[in-house]
Amino acid sequence: MICPISGEVPAEPVVSKKSGLLFERRLIERYIEDHGKCPVTKEELTMDDIVPVKTNKVVKPRPLQSASIPGLLGIFQNEWDALMLSNFALEQQLHTARQELSHALYQHDAACRVIARLKKERDEARTLLAQAERQIPASLAGAAPATVVSNGKRAMEDEIGPDGKKIRPGINPVMIEELTECNTMLSAQRKKRQVPPTLAPIDALESYTQISSHPLHKTNKPGILSMDIHPSKDIVATGGIDTNAVLFDRPSGQILCTLTGHSKKITTLKFVPRDELFVTGSADKTVRIWRESENGNYNCIHTLKDHTAEVEAVTVHAATFEGHVGPVTAMSFSENGYFLATAAHDGVKLWDLRKLRNFRTLSPYDSDTPTNAVEFDFTGNYLALGGSDIRVYQVANVKVEWNLIKTLPDLSGTGKVTSVKFGADAKYIAVGSMDRNLRIFGLPGDDQMEESNTAE
Repeated sequence: MICPISGEVPAEPVVSKKSGLLFERRLIERYIEDHGKCPVTKEELTMDDIVPVKTNKVVKPRPLQSASIPGLLGIFQNEWDALMLSNFALEQQLHTARQELSHALYQHDAACRVIARLKKERDEARTLLAQAERQIPASLAGAAPATVVSNGKRAMEDEIGPDGKKIRPGINPVMIEELTECNTMLSAQRKKRQVPPTLAPIDALESYTQISSHPLHKTNKPGILSMDIHPSKDIVATGGIDTNAVLFDRPSGQILCTLTGHSKKITTLKFVPRDELFVTGSADKTVRIWRESENGNYNCIHTLKDHTAEVEAVTVHAATFEGHVGPVTAMSFSENGYFLATAAHDGVKLWDLRKLRNFRTLSPYDSDTPTNAVEFDFTGNYLALGGSDIRVYQVANVKVEWNLIKTLPDLSGTGKVTSVKFGADAKYIAVGSMDRNLRIFGLPGDDQMEESNTAE
């Protein structure tokens, strides 16, 4: 007759009507008061279900174990063992509770960081939206009324055309007038432009070789996918798989700054000399516009999120040309204002902007080797393209054949040139490949820097 709670013979026994189990009265009363259930069967139990058991009032005999010193020692040993086992179980429960608490705190900290980032992005978006609203001309605002919601979002009321598609507002007259004036000014400048006497001659390009190599991007994510050179400063910009754009000062051999912000690889970039702007396009479907600050760094002033796929190329002109097989990987406008070169898997196509037609196709590689880069030099006298190697052509006119001047090898070992640019007066050629090095090709001994090759 043992109480299941105390493990001893009860001094004041009671019996449950439902389960028939025997308990110590004071223990079962306290358990029912706290839980309202049977401690063994977990059934609902009240004090009305408890029946006292009447026993004879006799003196309890002393246990045989407590009648001798060895027996007492055995009892103490059993109690000690039970205490140690209970202590071990409590330590295990404490360790589990600590792990659960640590995991909960980590999740709470991560959630706080995500909330803080989302709030920051929301505030930036609201700021950019407010700036855009202040800059929209009154005529455009009247043509396309917008409703501003309290949370900072805009609800545009677009008209629906007969084909069921939305009719977007066109270019307003003020912008058309500015574009016309800019076209007139550039056309006049191009007609007066002459070949500078400092332009590198053909025999110099034929002697070009690699004169330096510079590791600019991360080792764990190598690969330069795009490149541009500032037209008035000897600064080379590279965009890589590591999601960073690096501005490199060629004369000093130093990195000026590293631009971060894109979440995926940078596929294209371009300097805009006016207002010292810099544009980057990425596989994250965004285009970021950067502006140079007083300390020489570039800050992101706007992010374009209108694309629904990866941004492959950016430039400062526009029109639609059809004829390539597969996606266009690169394009370059000649500064003479007449030619556009576009690269794709099927080679390079040359377009006459005056008649908007393709007048020549360059297919330097086989059908399995795409052309990844194409670039006119600033004077419009040379054209470089990159694929499994680098090839430089002399620019002619629509009717005359364009001669291949020089073929430079891809020294990266990857067999994939991703970007190529001419320096000022075509004095050197900058090349990016699927490793992390920027390579400079020019006349031997003509470079202002020591070659810096860093082992990966």
